[in-house]
Amino acid sequence: MYNGILPVYKDRGLTSHDVVFKLRKILKTKKVGHTGTLDPEVSGVLPICIGSATKVSDYIMEMGKNYAATVYLGYSTTTEDQTGDILEKEIIKENAVSSEQVDYTLDQFKGIITQIPPMYSSVKVKGKKLYEYARNNETVERPSREVKIYNIQRVSDLRFTNHGCQFDIHVECGKGTYIRTLATDIGKALDLPAHMSQLTRTQSGGFDIKDSLAVDDIKSLHEHETLQACLFPIEYGLKGLKRIDISNEKQKFQILNGQKFNVNEFEQPIDTVVVMFDMKDNKALAIYTPHPDKPYEIKPKKVFN
Repeated sequence: MYNGILPVYKDRGLTSHDVVFKLRKILKTKKVGHTGTLDPEVSGVLPICIGSATKVSDYIMEMGKNYAATVYLGYSTTTEDQTGDILEKEIIKENAVSSEQVDYTLDQFKGIITQIPPMYSSVKVKGKKLYEYARNNETVERPSREVKIYNIQRVSDLRFTNHGCQFDIHVECGKGTYIRTLATDIGKALDLPAHMSQLTRTQSGGFDIKDSLAVDDIKSLHEHETLQACLFPIEYGLKGLKRIDISNEKQKFQILNGQKFNVNEFEQPIDTVVVMFDMKDNKALAIYTPHPDKPYEIKPKKVFN
């Protein structure tokens, strides 16, 4: 039985669920889960949790993501990417927009920004996913949301071809960011119709694309009984949480038995979700969270035993 986190390279054309389904068949276990949907037309790293590591998938999703994207100025689409029907079109003449204009615009998107999710997305409104409304030609008000862009920069020259202009960008962002919407909004800021013509997720949850394995490689490693060495431990998926080291054997016993604690029992201040680590073997014992009604108490959220 495998236990750990596996960074998988997802090819274009596959859904995240397709990857999970394939791995369940290969590994012969149902305890396989992904850490956030990656659209079918997007390639890149998709961290997969296997066995007991499925307990930490939520925390991997909370960690940042990096993308390599291409923004196309010239027309917008119904899906905000290259797969949709054209909504608005405008001929972009050679040098109609400059590198300086683009760079200045990109700078305006750094920090906390507000996005309206695309209609063709899995965001739920009134119990239904937005893409379900879109497929039925129904309109529904989409709730805006705040997302964080840690960094965004142009990484290529502007390319003027076929009456349009395109350029590549590198984006470091937080959970819930739609790069499709970001591309469209960049166009709006330049007063031009735009869409995202290509996207690759290069990093997710601390896992890099260069360390990711294709499904066929995973199958081969499993058949040769060498896959376990490629799995990252559960602890790797908890790097985004505050760490509390435990050396007291009595406390360790209490933690593994899911007992509550007064925050004053620990040297470090605790005012957020924390992960308790066994100092002896550097293994995660449990995740604790502040009690909702008792300000000086923490309670277990997940125990690893």
